[in-house]
Amino acid sequence: MESAQKGPEIAVESVEAAAYTIPTDSTEESDGTLSWDSTTLVVVRASGGGRTGVGYTYAGPSVVTVVTGKLDGIVCGRDATTPAATWAAMLPEVRNLGRPGVVAEAISAVDVALWDLHARLQDLPLTTALGAVHEATPIYGSGGFTSYDDRRLTEQLCGWVEAGIPRVKMKVGRHPDEDPDRVRAARRAIGDDVELYVDANGAWTRKQALEWAYRLADHDVRWLEEPVSSDDLEGLRLLRDRGPGGMDIAAGEYGYHLPYFHHMLAAGAVDCLQADVTRCGGLSALVRVAALCDARSMDLSLHCAPQVSAHAGTAVWHLRHLEYFHDHERIERMAFDGVLAPGPGGVLRPDRSRAGHGLEVKERDLERYRVG
Repeated sequence: MESAQKGPEIAVESVEAAAYTIPTDSTEESDGTLSWDSTTLVVVRASGGGRTGVGYTYAGPSVVTVVTGKLDGIVCGRDATTPAATWAAMLPEVRNLGRPGVVAEAISAVDVALWDLHARLQDLPLTTALGAVHEATPIYGSGGFTSYDDRRLTEQLCGWVEAGIPRVKMKVGRHPDEDPDRVRAARRAIGDDVELYVDANGAWTRKQALEWAYRLADHDVRWLEEPVSSDDLEGLRLLRDRGPGGMDIAAGEYGYHLPYFHHMLAAGAVDCLQADVTRCGGLSALVRVAALCDARSMDLSLHCAPQVSAHAGTAVWHLRHLEYFHDHERIERMAFDGVLAPGPGGVLRPDRSRAGHGLEVKERDLERYRVG
């Protein structure tokens, strides 16, 4: 006689989500193709077994609708100790919603919350639960918006250098006539021993990007991110093949599913791939993106969301670094207790004394920014 099938010993009991729109610390910020005056943080909580895991993404309030109107019905009742299995269960169920974009961001936030819950239930730090191969995640300071004047630009870059971060990135492409002086001022301010990165956010045509790559090389720029649109794989490959030696071409932050990353790598479009754990499908997806890089002995660089990405980075074998983005590191300090600060050598080192990613939501501080 067959025994009745048992349910999970520890089930996910509830999934909740809320959105918070937080103004920038300046009137406006901009890059080569976009301007903004606020950023929306969507926080997801997954509870079960007397614990609550926290996940988040940077997206619009519509993510909340996807989480509470669709994903919660898939996740609740499933085993809280097998987050990757729950991630796999979510993917086919969102087919008619359209997975790239908002839905992928919602899945990402839920998946991060489930991994955090899983780690907390076992009283393990997230870095250990993920299978760390590194003790810490190297970072580079990122901001340098095109809306900044030279004084603010250099103050921000030098602030990261003074904090021990040996790599910094600035934005270009909105005001081409000003960019040579801005890059020159940045290099002069940080000195010759700090790596200087540049991000055009897809602002240039192929020919413009090739010309700018050689102009930037005169200032020892080592990293050129999205010189053309990340959808232009042929253009990225052109820059990779014909650009100056010693300058890596990077893209991938807008990848929402595995085929995107596979196509970019198969096209030979980048020297270093990027992925965002809050967009690509969460931690369960990120480890699979990392495996695509591992198979090619290619580095992966993590995009933004530094507090959860610091843990994710320790589980990436061919890890380059993590973008310590000004807006996100500021918001995460406002939103959470338990945030990690840059350590010697410019790294974020997960706190192994805390279960999960160690973050606790500052409910009262965030409430004033709640939307929807």
